[in-house]
Amino acid sequence: MGKSNNNKLPNNLPQLQNLIKRDPESYKDEFQQQHSHFQSQLQIFQLKPSENNELLADLSIFLAQVSHCYPDELEDLGEQLREILQTHTTILDKEMRLVFCRALMLLRNKNLMPVTTLLELFFELFRCKDKILRKTLYNYIIQDIKNINAKHKNSRLNNTLQNFMYTMLRDNNATAAKMSLDVMVELYKRQIWNDTKTVNVITTACFSKTTKILVAAINFFLGTDEADDNDSEDEDEGEKPERKSSKQLLTAHCVKKKTRKGNKKLEQALKVLKKHKKKRKVESFNFSAIHLIHDPQGFAEKLLRQLEGTTDRFEVKLMMMNIISRLVGIHQLILLNLYPLIQRFLQPHQRQVTKILLYAAQASHELVPPEEIEVMIKTITNNFVTERTSGEGMAVGLNGIREICIRCPLACTPELMEYLVTFKTYKDKNVMMATRSIIQLYRQKNPELLHKRDRGKPTEALKEVESLQFGETGAKGYLQGAEILKTTDEVETVDEEENAWEEMEDDGNDSDGSWIDVHHSSDEEGEEVEGEDLSGLTAEERNERAQAISSSRILTQEDFQNIRTHQLSKQVTDAKSSRKRKAPEPEGPETQNGDLVSLANIEWVYKKRHQTKEEKVQGIMEGREGREKFGARQIRQNPHASTTNKEKAKKKTFMMMKHKVKRKQNRSYKDKQLALKSSLVKKMKSSMKH
Repeated sequence: MGKSNNNKLPNNLPQLQNLIKRDPESYKDEFQQQHSHFQSQLQIFQLKPSENNELLADLSIFLAQVSHCYPDELEDLGEQLREILQTHTTILDKEMRLVFCRALMLLRNKNLMPVTTLLELFFELFRCKDKILRKTLYNYIIQDIKNINAKHKNSRLNNTLQNFMYTMLRDNNATAAKMSLDVMVELYKRQIWNDTKTVNVITTACFSKTTKILVAAINFFLGTDEADDNDSEDEDEGEKPERKSSKQLLTAHCVKKKTRKGNKKLEQALKVLKKHKKKRKVESFNFSAIHLIHDPQGFAEKLLRQLEGTTDRFEVKLMMMNIISRLVGIHQLILLNLYPLIQRFLQPHQRQVTKILLYAAQASHELVPPEEIEVMIKTITNNFVTERTSGEGMAVGLNGIREICIRCPLACTPELMEYLVTFKTYKDKNVMMATRSIIQLYRQKNPELLHKRDRGKPTEALKEVESLQFGETGAKGYLQGAEILKTTDEVETVDEEENAWEEMEDDGNDSDGSWIDVHHSSDEEGEEVEGEDLSGLTAEERNERAQAISSSRILTQEDFQNIRTHQLSKQVTDAKSSRKRKAPEPEGPETQNGDLVSLANIEWVYKKRHQTKEEKVQGIMEGREGREKFGARQIRQNPHASTTNKEKAKKKTFMMMKHKVKRKQNRSYKDKQLALKSSLVKKMKSSMKH
């Protein structure tokens, strides 16, 4: 019986594979038979490599599966398959090429194939016009590199692969270069290759002549991940079918015949759709890649030269302008040629002008000469802040000026500020509120630039504002507001008093029977403790006290909280008296100084913005929460009473009430008067009864 089974084994490769894995020595003869068969089929295949040989494909997978059982006999299997793929890359049949790649993957998983040799081959196979193959290789490369660096970073191997991928990014085949870039970006996002070398290799892709590669590299540095198809250039592949929404599924189910099978399919489809929605990643922004660039100044200059000479569509130019402005703002670069380029697009009729205003604000910082930014602000003023422009256009221009001045306050001159302030009483509320936000900004940054009537009521915080010149940082050697804390001596005194108080509580009285007189402060901490002492201090004495406390004490989180509270109170405390006035409500968007500018701050207008259908539905559903079911309420003294004839008539069909409607339409004015009189009399009688 055993011999008969062995005779059938050559025709059943899965069974033979299972038996060999269990007992390799017992089935070595059968293996050698299949191995020799593979060699003969391989020689035949090399004569016509473009044909599909199913027997050779099955034998290749079989030998790769049992390769760990006979490593000496199959030592050259990986090299043979690699030579076939490398020699006949373009003319191989799609199925045969994919089978050979899967066989090499099996050998690599069993550590029978060098990783560098295999991955370099797979990167070269990205040139093939086979989307399934490219997707398979893409997933395997990422997973293999992830497994290699799972326990510890293999720096030597990573450097070798990164150097090879640097050459692949310059490959003549755009598809291969794009897939190589996608691999590096995905490895960076998965925190596998998140070093500076990876980032600086990706920077070279920003200068690619292929727009697709250029856009992908810029999106990486901008932190966005657009879901574009990696292989949209292929003509032999169909479009991906669109996924139906839950509303479409429910609508289709309502109109068709109801069956148990149909209900079950609907439930499964809704579950899959819900699971698919959970898998969608929320758009995230990670700007650490921009910080890892070795030479941001040189990188920005090259991108600017490329932007000036590019012939790509306008959206690509906007992306390049965005990345350059972020580089300038984050690294505080000096790139004076950027500002005249931006000024060319600062027109109210310009497409995506709000984004261009955003880029102008991102490229502004305190190290740029104010004269350069001043010219750009004047351009915005001349083009936007005029009565020839619409109210929203003027508001957008003023918002852009405000965001620029947040980062470069010295760019606004007294003459320009005097002109802008005239719009604080403009008829359009959007313009008025945008102008007031600029006034509010300079009340905190540089009150001297405003007229005395526009500076507002003087507060303690405004007294501490210093007008800095170009190049000054205004850094201090102490923590502002620390004067409200106790000094080291005062802390020790309070500790001694507390210890004495505790001893008094424990003993009750001293040895003579008399009570101990302990002077204990009623106030514990914060501004109330030093309020009496600080009231008579001058500004210089306050600064000296703050410097002494900052250098002699280790501040706790509670101390920092007290300092923040004290600094905020200065903004509402009158400088001439100790009384406090009501804090002004914030006008307009936030004016926080940061690396990036929010587009909402540029597009902000006072009036209510247009809502989408989803936002309207969400507002309606939120309004229904916590209230009774909507609809007309029936007011009855007895809730268990039957319905009236009028209520019953509402539920009847139109044909049943048709004659009454027709009769009412043909009534004369006199009949209507009588009907109204009778109804009023009935209501009055019913009210008198109750």
